[in-house]
Amino acid sequence: MLEDALIVVGGYLIGSIPFGVVLVKVFRGEDIRRQGSGNIGASNVWRTYGRGLGVPVALLDVAKGFVPALVGVLLGGELVGVLAGATAMLGHARPVWLGFRKGGKMVATGGGVALALAPLPAVVCVIVWVATFFLFRYASLASLVTAAALPLLCIAFGEPWETVLFTAVAGAAVFFLHRHNIARLLRGTEPRFTRGAGATRA
Repeated sequence: MLEDALIVVGGYLIGSIPFGVVLVKVFRGEDIRRQGSGNIGASNVWRTYGRGLGVPVALLDVAKGFVPALVGVLLGGELVGVLAGATAMLGHARPVWLGFRKGGKMVATGGGVALALAPLPAVVCVIVWVATFFLFRYASLASLVTAAALPLLCIAFGEPWETVLFTAVAGAAVFFLHRHNIARLLRGTEPRFTRGAGATRA
């Protein structure tokens, strides 16, 4: 039980690492929280600084969800993996290293968790995200469509109930964190994804 608890707590601490803040500070000497939308996630980094920083931040955000969840599954079973993944996502949204202030919207980190818990549904969701993004050029819309598709794909692929429940709750959380994006999409004012200062929301 102690080992399981440490894995879950470790998931939160790893998830709290604000890679968007760290990489932008190291390589550009700036604070990503003062750039673009102010979000610390990969979308804002990519829009503001391009793929050279956006891709590494995205991969690291995925990894900080994938590693705790995979360790949890291997050492403690499905439920521990789910809990470790959930705390990693919570850490990304409210990172302790930033004083529990606003973090990212959990999409990349949640994708990493899903990849550890349900690889096949996760791979299909990557295809869904990419297809939606290239069709409509809205990162937010791609994330919302993927968040809705993941629990359905987990059911279709016969994943354990813990994983299905987790993906449903995580998807609801992604929708909540994107509530302002949803409002802008409905109004037709959500900016399409482009690099540079023209896109200021995430």
